Amino acid sequence: MSSAARPLVIATAFASSLVVGLLVLFWAMGGVSKVAQPAAIGGPFKLTDQNGKAVTEASLKGKPTLIFFGYTHCPDVCPTSLFELSEVLRALGQDADKVNAVFISVDPERDTPATMKDYLSSFDPHLEGLSGDPAETAKVITSYRVYAKKVPTKDGDYTMDHTALIYLMDRDGRFVSPFNLKRTPEEAATDLKKYL
Repeated sequence: MSSAARPLVIATAFASSLVVGLLVLFWAMGGVSKVAQPAAIGGPFKLTDQNGKAVTEASLKGKPTLIFFGYTHCPDVCPTSLFELSEVLRALGQDADKVNAVFISVDPERDTPATMKDYLSSFDPHLEGLSGDPAETAKVITSYRVYAKKVPTKDGDYTMDHTALIYLMDRDGRFVSPFNLKRTPEEAATDLKKYL
């Protein structure tokens, strides 16, 4: 190699190393992964329904699933959302049998299967209420990226701050999107039928 060509080779090698280093740094900081990898929502769980039957994520596969996280002592958001969800199920008619509609408690201390059964008696009978012990509840809350926090009240009781989304999962248990209930039940039912 001539002495004149040597600086060019060194400069080219240095530039290549710099580019590779910057790409690795960009990747490590999450620049590429944030674009290419959507956040996973959902995962394995084992909870109990309002009739005392064990339910897992595998039990829900085969049908699209609407999941709402809340608790039976919720003063407003939960009953309103469950009523709206009941109206969508009513609008589906016989197709309601082809959908899972699930209410998962974020309050394991108070929401026993018996409590869930009594609470859900006011809503559409297709709704399934799931609850579990604190460890299983924490696991499902984490896997679905749900925010839930116990908030003490002045009288020594407590409420729960929580995410108020309806999660739409496809027949394979994969997250599709939040499901919009702020429209007519008929419009929501028509949208849901696309996933049957």
